[in-house]
Amino acid sequence: MKAYLMFRDRDFDPQTPLPANTPDLIHDLELNTLLNAMAHGDNFLFEISKEAILSSLNNVDSILYRQEILKDCLNNASVIRAIYQIPITSMDREHRRWLGIFTHSPSGVLSSAVRLMDMLIVLLKELKNLADEHSDKFESEGFKRFFAMIKHELDDEYFSEVEYHLKQLKFKDGVLISAELGKGNKGTNYALRLPNSRNKNWIKEVFSKKSPVYSFTISERDDAGARALGELKDIGENSAANSLAQATDHIDNFFKMLRNELAFYIGCINLKEQLEQIGSPIAFPIPVNMNDRQHSFQGMYDVSLALTIKQTIVGNDINADAKNLVIITGANQGGKSTFLRSVGLAQLMMQAGMFVPAREFSANLCQGIFTHYRRKEDASMKSGKLDEELSRMSMIVDQIKPNSLILFNESFAATNEREGSEIARQITSALLDRDIKVFFVTHMYEFARIFYEKQMKDAIFLRAERKAGGRRTFRLSIGEPLPTSYGEDVFKTVFGNE
Repeated sequence: MKAYLMFRDRDFDPQTPLPANTPDLIHDLELNTLLNAMAHGDNFLFEISKEAILSSLNNVDSILYRQEILKDCLNNASVIRAIYQIPITSMDREHRRWLGIFTHSPSGVLSSAVRLMDMLIVLLKELKNLADEHSDKFESEGFKRFFAMIKHELDDEYFSEVEYHLKQLKFKDGVLISAELGKGNKGTNYALRLPNSRNKNWIKEVFSKKSPVYSFTISERDDAGARALGELKDIGENSAANSLAQATDHIDNFFKMLRNELAFYIGCINLKEQLEQIGSPIAFPIPVNMNDRQHSFQGMYDVSLALTIKQTIVGNDINADAKNLVIITGANQGGKSTFLRSVGLAQLMMQAGMFVPAREFSANLCQGIFTHYRRKEDASMKSGKLDEELSRMSMIVDQIKPNSLILFNESFAATNEREGSEIARQITSALLDRDIKVFFVTHMYEFARIFYEKQMKDAIFLRAERKAGGRRTFRLSIGEPLPTSYGEDVFKTVFGNE
């Protein structure tokens, strides 16, 4: 049985290697804040959510497939949580009941497998009941196929047959084994048999003619005889023990796979509920193919910041369609870095098949998402900050591919403005030549001016708004780069006007 709730044609593998730049993405985008909200204190949900978000989907159809499933989950949250609890219960009970792993005895394996299968059947019936009761509420292709599979595979005939065999394997009337004599009168071809059916008419059974029976009794003190008889019993039960153990493994693996695939959606439900509590909007994005340059949104905000301060964040309305370069300048503490982080988080969430923190959002898919942020001074560094920045840039160059997205935040400002601007210009130009989308937050006026004066059709320039008197709106709008970042406003805020 397969769920196919994360991918249309394959299982979700939580062990898939993550991108090499994962630590930078987590650090620069403050991704752990988002993951903690999704996990709600559950480490398993945290790890699954991290795997799903950082293993970006690169196909529009795959994203839409997952989006539709997520919509079903958000509309039927209580049902999804009930289904998710079934594999949780299975794993909890399995740890307490599965004793066969501690013995090599076929009898021990069979006994433990019977107990485990009894438990699994109860849970499968619970899953079947949920499917029967709620399947008509789901509209996505993924869930329709999932519930159809449950109803087909787990019909009444299946449960009747399994329960019949489990009853026989408990051997309440003893074990019936057949065998043949081989060379040297050694036993061979041992086979476990169904018990002889008893005649319900006891009078007829008493007076009916019976085949001759040869039997023997082992003395209570005959340990060797008891061991020999036990060995014969194990030989006869070995095949049944292996078959039932494989059957329990099959069902157990299905439940584990179901847990893996539903965990991501449980995380999304948790996140939506927390954003609703603080009044922050969400929207399902419109993904566009990689080769089409599109990036437009309304009310997009930094979801990590909203979750941290637990209140609504000022959003931005930007249309950067047909643009490969976005340069962001403007006042200090005006929301530039927050905006850049919101761009990265929204892109990751869209390519995971999630909703995004915005009223409306549409963007082209990216081959990869990269960040190059200014780092704090590190006393352990053996070289200067510029060396460290260029070293990180070199590692990114080794990994980045065409149609990727890279976010720069105050990069290459560790030297003087003339040198820093020239380094940033050359790197940005090379990235644009490779058809890589660039978002660049900078205070280097010379760098921004060079590109602005080129009047490039595929470039847009945003500026953090500043009202009269220095008030920040934390919004960005289209604007020409200015030679000042209004650091004086920050100085006056800290030290006063005098």
